[in-house]
Amino acid sequence: MPAPYRPKVYFLGSGAIAVPVLHELVSDTRISFVGAGTQIDRPAGRKGVLTPTPAGAFGDASGIAVERIADVNDPDYLAHLRSAEPDFVVVVSFGQLLKSELLGLPKYGCVNVHASLLPKYRGASPIVQSILNRDSSTGVALMQMEKGLDTGAVYAVWDRPLDGTEYADPLENDLGELAAANIVSALLDIVSGKLRAVPQDDSRATVCRKIKKEMGIIDWNKDAREIEAMIRAYTPWPGAVCMVKTPRGDTKAAIIKAKVREDLSGVPGKSLDCGKKEIIVACGKYALQILEIAPSGSKAMPAAAFRNGLRGEKAEFIALV
Repeated sequence: MPAPYRPKVYFLGSGAIAVPVLHELVSDTRISFVGAGTQIDRPAGRKGVLTPTPAGAFGDASGIAVERIADVNDPDYLAHLRSAEPDFVVVVSFGQLLKSELLGLPKYGCVNVHASLLPKYRGASPIVQSILNRDSSTGVALMQMEKGLDTGAVYAVWDRPLDGTEYADPLENDLGELAAANIVSALLDIVSGKLRAVPQDDSRATVCRKIKKEMGIIDWNKDAREIEAMIRAYTPWPGAVCMVKTPRGDTKAAIIKAKVREDLSGVPGKSLDCGKKEIIVACGKYALQILEIAPSGSKAMPAAAFRNGLRGEKAEFIALV
């Protein structure tokens, strides 16, 4: 009896969610892994040190050849990819637009791992959006890529319940692991015809935009539950930030961890006097107990340590101008 066909798979990915998928594709002997590509290394930090993408860094550390690709639609690159004769190109948080020639190059097309329950949250920030909206679940969709923004037919969706404590980065890693656990079986089922793509219901689609720095500015007039979700969604970047006004001066701070206090209320942005070691800030509805805070230029610290630094003085929390 002949051995089962091992489809040839090429990988394109950059973000942290791509790392578990890359690891699985390299490791699973049911497929033939024929190569990987990621975005080029870019300057990072104050010193502008050239830094690889998470997928590139994983490849470097693991001895996996991950090509740095400046333009995935460049004719020379396409010729290189065509020579590998891939059955699939698996795309995970890659960061470049794939044009028609590349989309039609693999035998079974390009398939995208997208971190949402499509058609919900098409676009650039599905993980952040699911936290901001305090959804009860999220997940990963495996989609046939086409020209539109995450509009392709969906092969499979894998759910991940949310309990309201998730932060963006750990959730991204969890979703990467979820995709990795299912990706090879799904590819094999596509080849066998067992798994067929189902068109999305465009009438149910929502689109989420790219995160910008100013989105992290806290508006204390909002419901404390919205602000707490914002803290989890925007940590570590761009951070949920505000200005703390004290008699000693003003300082910008990022709120790292907090909990909602539905038993308290007051004037939005005003500190509530609820104990020597606590920082509780009134919001438009309810209040927010700050558990961890990072003043500008300092590492994150417990709220009690920050309060000790105030030496008993009152603080007011306001939106940045």
